[in-house]
Amino acid sequence: MSAELFHVVASVIRRHTCDGNSVPILRRFDPHDKVWSPPMPFLFQRKIGSTRSVISPQTVLNMLARRCKDLAEHHPAFRSVKFTPHDFRRIFTTELVNSALPIHIGATLLGHLNIQTTRGYVAVFDEDVIRHYLAHLNERRQLRPDHEYRDVTSDEWNEFEEHFDKRKVELGSCGRPYGTPCQHEHACIRCPLLQVNAKMVARLDELEEDLTERRERAAAEQWLGEIDGIDLTLAFLRTKRDEARRLTHRAPVDLGLPSPRTRGTR
Repeated sequence: MSAELFHVVASVIRRHTCDGNSVPILRRFDPHDKVWSPPMPFLFQRKIGSTRSVISPQTVLNMLARRCKDLAEHHPAFRSVKFTPHDFRRIFTTELVNSALPIHIGATLLGHLNIQTTRGYVAVFDEDVIRHYLAHLNERRQLRPDHEYRDVTSDEWNEFEEHFDKRKVELGSCGRPYGTPCQHEHACIRCPLLQVNAKMVARLDELEEDLTERRERAAAEQWLGEIDGIDLTLAFLRTKRDEARRLTHRAPVDLGLPSPRTRGTR
């Protein structure tokens, strides 16, 4: 929590506890779920006459609108700005993540069950990404020995190129990370890292025919283990073939040109 935000929260609490008591306990009606909340120490509450109540969302919107109107006298950009309380939640999240707080911790603070929800809250700008990335590189380089930062030798570069040459297989290419061996014993059909070449769709059809014949033989001989393996291979093969065909036939969609609207006569 920044010093400014801490000061605001402390001022709100001090206003409610100026008489020496604790924050008053109130109940709030939820207009969406149509239920009353349990008694809680709401910070955003006010006293009208002798009655205390939680400030409604519409009242908050009106307060923010008046504040923007006052700011517009000195900052004209605020004349067209409309804030909601949820906007400040997004701003708070953006400040947290841009200040190097891990996004999964931010998701926990916000009560999000899915981290993708938190990603939608964060407004990350290009200059922030570049600045944080360069700072990360500088920090990593300070931790590594100096001799590791040298020019690549010809042998190392040849080995690097040879590694990617060995990724080329009959059906396409392998997308595994550099310097890692094949984890699936070259069973490429079942490997999720195989990127099928669109020209090899016909070859997949041939493999499917061969696997179907093998399955019929296994069923006749009651080779149950062989049947399970072939069924699994067929499932992977058909999925990869559908994906290759989808990428092959993908074409830009012509949306046409919008036609001007004609105004009706009154």
